[in-house]
Amino acid sequence: MPTMDTILARTPLALLLSVFICFFVIYIRSKPSTGRKPGVESPSPPPEKNAEQTPSGYPPVAALPSFNWEITEPLVFRPFKPKFHMTMAITNLSLSDLIPMDKTYLSRLSLRKGLLAEHADVVRGVNIQAHNSVKNAEIREALCEWYEYAMGTYLPERYPSMFRLIPSDNEKQGTQLESLVTGLKAPIDAEEQMRSYLRTSTNSPDPVAHEKAQLLHLLDTLGTWVDEDFLILLPSRIPSTPEDPTPDPSTQYILEAYTTYYPAGFDTRKKLGKTLQQIHVPLPRYKQKLSMSMDRFFERLEVGKAVMRVNWSIMPKGTGLFAAFGGLHDHSPNSAPREEKIEPVGFDGTETFLRCERQTLHRLPRSKAVLFAFHTYTYPIKDIREEGLGEELATAIEGLEGGSVPEIYPYKNGPYWGEAVKAFLRS
Repeated sequence: MPTMDTILARTPLALLLSVFICFFVIYIRSKPSTGRKPGVESPSPPPEKNAEQTPSGYPPVAALPSFNWEITEPLVFRPFKPKFHMTMAITNLSLSDLIPMDKTYLSRLSLRKGLLAEHADVVRGVNIQAHNSVKNAEIREALCEWYEYAMGTYLPERYPSMFRLIPSDNEKQGTQLESLVTGLKAPIDAEEQMRSYLRTSTNSPDPVAHEKAQLLHLLDTLGTWVDEDFLILLPSRIPSTPEDPTPDPSTQYILEAYTTYYPAGFDTRKKLGKTLQQIHVPLPRYKQKLSMSMDRFFERLEVGKAVMRVNWSIMPKGTGLFAAFGGLHDHSPNSAPREEKIEPVGFDGTETFLRCERQTLHRLPRSKAVLFAFHTYTYPIKDIREEGLGEELATAIEGLEGGSVPEIYPYKNGPYWGEAVKAFLRS
């Protein structure tokens, strides 16, 4: 039997051996596994946080080589809270996740083409003006930059099962993007895409109208290839005016180009050329609660970073994704309340939806414009009730009136649909 002196002499050695074994186990467990389940392709690893920038100025795109849009369900968001407080409520987002795809893609593209044919002057616009060649050049640079990244890099690299780059039959036209979903092709070079439009149209003798037509063609292509709405905002210092002789000296961001096929109750063409604060005039208490922080955030947004936020509203029967002329939000500052009201008796929730916008923000690397994009999702309120979330949404509706900005309830047309929707959700 070992003596006490022997045991004490061996104790340091035993402790050292134990520590070594612990660290060895931790090291083995921390090593990435290379094993794969049979028949399952490993997802592409996301780019490293500080990965070297590509020639476009963006970080590398994480590819989804086995993505099948036809069986991919739309993203699900349930962002309602018991009390409404006006905040930016943003979260960080990987730039690889800028544009989501799902099984509604083809039907949404069909809707967009119909809206473009019927409401071309509403669903897209560009703020090209006479006697402002410097600003026009900035707008052109930003729009071309976004077009070439989205069409030439992001779509084919992120979704190679849906898009591919192919050499053109005409060497002078350069590389084209082919949609494996629709069969359409388009040049990835923005200048070539604008030239291709002018070859099939009547050139305007007015140089401003000529340039505007070119840029609208880029917007039309983006708006009918991607089910995503976007707004391009450029920085500018606002000069003094007779109405405002002492404007805010800080940089303001102005809406210079957009595609909005699913506007939430507002006519975007009336927002073109306006600052963030001017755009948000109808939003109750925006100036007091959010304007300064929003301007600061836009100014400080770094290249290579992206953020996301989600909002919600109720889309009653008779209101579609395209709501440029009302029916969703009350965007008129002095408008009278709606007279009609949905009564709870007989209301069955049919064709009434929870509408959510997945909004993203990032800065274009070269032009330094800020790109605000949003993807609109709708969910039948019947589904919300069946998920067991009826009471949560009903409470959130009440929380619109009980939050920090009670005026948001009439802004969202709550007096029109509120009581009926709450009763249905709680039934």
